[in-house]
Amino acid sequence: MSASSSHHLIIPGEALDFYLSQGYYRMHQDLFTCRFLPIEGGFYTVHWLRIVLGEVQYGPEQRRLLRLNERFSVTLRRFQLTDELENLYAAYRASINFDAPPTVESFLLAGASHNVFSTGVVEVRDGARLIAAGIFDSGARSLAGIMNFYHPDYRKHSLGKYLMLLKIEHAQRQQHRYYYPGYLAHDYPKFNYKLFPCPAATEVFDACHHYWEPFSWETVARQSAELLADWQDDDLADLG
Repeated sequence: MSASSSHHLIIPGEALDFYLSQGYYRMHQDLFTCRFLPIEGGFYTVHWLRIVLGEVQYGPEQRRLLRLNERFSVTLRRFQLTDELENLYAAYRASINFDAPPTVESFLLAGASHNVFSTGVVEVRDGARLIAAGIFDSGARSLAGIMNFYHPDYRKHSLGKYLMLLKIEHAQRQQHRYYYPGYLAHDYPKFNYKLFPCPAATEVFDACHHYWEPFSWETVARQSAELLADWQDDDLADLG
């Protein structure tokens, strides 16, 4: 399940960089994008994020979290699906109160025998015990965070946010330019944790005009209004 066979197709790093820069993201073994999210009876606009790695500066919260978890050991390796990862994910999934895929395999591979992405995993251990895992895809100059999960026994350690910092530091060591954490949704705060590493270094994609802007909530609100207006105009055009 790892991408080790040379005769197998692997998405070139430059191609992944390009699609990430256009607001696309991984779903199973494909790339997709979306502008709207129907969830919990609401309808929300989607806003893709990226972090400019050269502009990242940690504040007191980020430095405190790194100190809190410095006793844990961290390793990075090429992704290979293991029972250890699946067991950790099962414990994590049993502890959360939102919908999530049933397994790591279903999230990443969905039955495929070959991974077309260049995928790695950062593992956090307390002694020999695996307590957190963060899965990511690498491009030529970009890194996309795909999954983060952790054991509920360590909830107070904010390991999901910690994994984001570890991925950013790995991307910086690789001299990448961007880290893509996914999207947030306007007026739906459950995804706002993706801003944790450094809001000042974060950009948000303008899907109507196809360019990136410095993040601010005012920018997100403006983009949301434009997305909704554009959607309503398309509906009226279809009726006409």
